[in-house]
Amino acid sequence: MNEQAQRITAGTLVLAADGSTHTVTDPIAEAYRPGDRIVANALGGLLHIPAREHALAHDAVVAAARAFNELQSVSDQAIESFFHRAADALADDGVWRDIETINRTDVERAQAKGRSTTRLTVSDSMREKMIDGLEGWAATPSSRGAVVETVQHETFDIEMVSAGLGVVGFVFEGRPNVLADACGVLRSGNSVVFRIGSDALETAKAIMDRAIRPALEASGLSPDTVVLLDSPSHAAGWALFLEADLALAVARGSGFATDLLGSLAKSVGTPASLHGTGGAWIVVSEKASLDEVERVVVRSLDRKVCNTLNTLVLVRPTPEKVATTVAALETAGGSRSAPFKLHVTDDIAAAIPKSYRNRIVAVPRADGTKDEPQVERHDREELGIEWEWEEAPEVTLTGVGDIDDAINLFNTQSPRLVATLLSPDTEEQEHFFRSIDAPFVGDDHTRWVDGQFALGKPELGLSNWENGRLFGRGGVLTGDSVYTLRTRYRHKR
Repeated sequence: MNEQAQRITAGTLVLAADGSTHTVTDPIAEAYRPGDRIVANALGGLLHIPAREHALAHDAVVAAARAFNELQSVSDQAIESFFHRAADALADDGVWRDIETINRTDVERAQAKGRSTTRLTVSDSMREKMIDGLEGWAATPSSRGAVVETVQHETFDIEMVSAGLGVVGFVFEGRPNVLADACGVLRSGNSVVFRIGSDALETAKAIMDRAIRPALEASGLSPDTVVLLDSPSHAAGWALFLEADLALAVARGSGFATDLLGSLAKSVGTPASLHGTGGAWIVVSEKASLDEVERVVVRSLDRKVCNTLNTLVLVRPTPEKVATTVAALETAGGSRSAPFKLHVTDDIAAAIPKSYRNRIVAVPRADGTKDEPQVERHDREELGIEWEWEEAPEVTLTGVGDIDDAINLFNTQSPRLVATLLSPDTEEQEHFFRSIDAPFVGDDHTRWVDGQFALGKPELGLSNWENGRLFGRGGVLTGDSVYTLRTRYRHKR
């Protein structure tokens, strides 16, 4: 819609790029001010972006683009210095106490709104991982200017040379440590603009003010190499992803939010890397031992993240396997001083120990503790629902006749992220790996799907195959994988 319009009227039809029409509502018409943007989107309907949010995102991308150009003449040693200095700042107890104090306010404010705070709260463990990640990037060989392939001819050579991609736009949920992790894009010569969820904004600003910006300045890098949008509004993220000068748009969070952001980026021609719906699946072969089932289930439920066990499929379930599964859930919940929550399909409900079937338990939720049945019936056509839990592990349990049935359920209902097969049979494992449609496949716990744990690199996010396979790279997006290739001709003299 014309950004210069002085007013808009409720009932006006706005055409989206896909040909769908959307009607201006009274709230949008009343909120609109000259200079605002009204964007029609097939997923989000009509999006109202105030002029302030548009200007904030635009100015940040322009500044980051200048910083990207300056970065090309900055030495690798200066970039390494930035990572070391940022890590040193976070290691300073005085700096960290300031961040903790501000974070407590963020947590209290989020709790008052009934929001989840399991990923918002900073901790000593989070601090250590941020420091290790930054130091890891300092130690990672630079990919800038690296010759990745040479094709030799009689009188000349052709070199494929790695180069920075440009300005990376990054929108992520209220998880403060991602701010430090995602600075890894500097390692491959990129600048970055962040928008963080409103719950974690003040904590992120504290990390920027006390660690990131001072490290940039002390290392001789432009302060606009890393920019945080100072806005709690979702519209700031929408505006950022509508900036056509982004080289890459990265979003992680809930499924719908990331899909919406991705569609906005793609509408202006920006490639998007989306990290949304998760929930790992474990298939238990009839050949798997009870001890292995218990160990792996407990290990896969230490906390709720995208690679946490969500759906458990038992091949030809026996009462012993079901009882072992329930015992493992009890152990996982007990380690967090909480009960567990189990969703079961009709085919397996009768095998649940009687003592659990009618039990009511106090389940901690983001908006307070709720009294709920510990075991609930679940529709077999909805096995892919991802459970978002706070302290009480929540899992769906179903049974199948053979491994192929389990593979079919995963391929048709899951978000196609993490698949594990518990089986000592090598042929079963190979068949599972060939047939399962997932980027991450294993034979043990599911929590290994993590850039830091598996690859020794802080991840920007994980990509599932819900919207198709990725071109030319794996499902882990890390700072040093954000690059392009230049082609250079060298005459042989």
